Amino acid sequence: MTSPNPLHGVSLQQVVERLQGYYGWEELSRRVKIRCFEDNPSVGSSLKFLRKTPWARSKVEELYLFMLRKHPDALERQTHAPDQTPPPAEPQS
Repeated sequence: MTSPNPLHGVSLQQVVERLQGYYGWEELSRRVKIRCFEDNPSVGSSLKFLRKTPWARSKVEELYLFMLRKHPDALERQTHAPDQTPPPAEPQS
């Protein structure tokens, strides 16, 4: 039987890595206003902060659930490797 909770069996690290992979750090910091996503972001520093800060963890989990609900293919469409910034946009001609 499958759990009705989409967070069941998903670690906080997986949540952060999947959000970062889908949105990238810049967009992630725009959607969730916490410094660990804005200032020299990394999965490790984010996990340390989120584990100590329940309100921030809740916001990150809400964004993850939103991503899964609105973009069911999000896990397949990840464009950024964890702890990397997105590639620069190509110049328009």
